[in-house]
Amino acid sequence: MAVQAGKDLLLKVDTDLTGTFVTFAGLRTTRLTLNAGSIDVTTIESTGGWRELLGGGGVKTAQIAGSGVFRDAATDARARQIFFDGELPRFQVIIPDFGIIEGRFQITSIEYSGGHDSEATYELSLASASELKFTSI
Repeated sequence: MAVQAGKDLLLKVDTDLTGTFVTFAGLRTTRLTLNAGSIDVTTIESTGGWRELLGGGGVKTAQIAGSGVFRDAATDARARQIFFDGELPRFQVIIPDFGIIEGRFQITSIEYSGGHDSEATYELSLASASELKFTSI
């Protein structure tokens, strides 16, 4: 796999709940974290005292984080609406030469900031709210 440009990792949202995904405008960085919780089933009889885990028994979660600059009033308005209404729309994370991860997410935080001599910026955090689907590309 060749080196990929970070700008090619995209976060998209189904803005009108019809399956039409739109890229979150102005994002400069995007990060996806996948987690799988573990369930410890270690007993006194565990070989050599090593921890044993229950395969597939933990809760799976995903977090998305992104930051950028304001470029599109419609995307910004939609993000605020999703947050304040507590919606769980479908999002896609497109990872170049890897695949697309899609599922419902909740926007858990939006941060706005800006210095007196720089552009206004925002940061988003999202948490998975459903089973995620992976599609190779």
